[in-house]
Amino acid sequence: MPDLLWPIKWVIELILVAFHTLFSAIGMDPAQGITWVLSIVGLTVIVRAALIPVFVKQIKSQRNMMAAQPEIAKLQKKYKGKTDRESREKFAKEQMELYKRTGSNPLSSCLPLLIQMPIFSGLFFVLNDAQHSITSGKAGVGLLNLDLAQMFAVSDLFGAPLKDTFLSSANIEVKILAAVMILVMTASQFITQKQIMAKNQNPDSMNSQYMQTQKIMLVLFPVIFAISGISFPIGVMFYWLASNFWTMGQQFIVIRSMPTPGSRAHHEREARLAKKGKLPKNTDEAQAIEESETPRQRTQPTGKTRAKKGKK
Repeated sequence: MPDLLWPIKWVIELILVAFHTLFSAIGMDPAQGITWVLSIVGLTVIVRAALIPVFVKQIKSQRNMMAAQPEIAKLQKKYKGKTDRESREKFAKEQMELYKRTGSNPLSSCLPLLIQMPIFSGLFFVLNDAQHSITSGKAGVGLLNLDLAQMFAVSDLFGAPLKDTFLSSANIEVKILAAVMILVMTASQFITQKQIMAKNQNPDSMNSQYMQTQKIMLVLFPVIFAISGISFPIGVMFYWLASNFWTMGQQFIVIRSMPTPGSRAHHEREARLAKKGKLPKNTDEAQAIEESETPRQRTQPTGKTRAKKGKK
């Protein structure tokens, strides 16, 4: 049976070996675990940088999805309580037409993750094959030759072999390192999702079905990370952790520079621009910000004596 992941594994080995060769050339020990960890981080950077156009498309689709929420709510109200087959089909058809017309996609937030899954699986099998290279005597499918594969198989970080998992190893160093990484991965995923909901959502859509899905994902994704992490090798978890940090940093930049209109982050950005004098003065929001920042002069009460003098 042909290996469906062969092309992905070949590219992964190409990038991984390229970074390993680079770090070895600058004086790092090629057999040390830190050299392989940095090579995996380098692989992560290349993959995530290549996915930036997909991420931009995701942001646009999410914004369109938020803008379409009032129309979606009207459509749901129109077909509320109608459970017959014809009504369900009409609702589904009109909903799909609405998504197409507004350029929105309810699955857009999962797109980068779905695209990364084959890459993640490819890395898993590359490292899994490498860890068995000592007993099997087999090299990788590309540039990861037998010497490099066996070098990875015996490498470790802080005494924890990169090929081991939390479940399969009795090594206390492996369990401690894996547990710490799982906690950090779970926390970073939660913070990223929470940041989106707290600062980059329009208040008018907070009770929409889309937002209910986002709230479920806020809890679901960290749980998936926690459960899955105990069965993945340390080396693969470094890819996942580096990818999470990339996502968190990328999300911070997007929320700060391109926030959703009407969101808390949008108002904060408008306030920063107004303070720097870069916000157009004819906008209502600019006027509101300017009025709120400009102290009003208190009107002094006019006494009776002064009022009479004024009449004379």
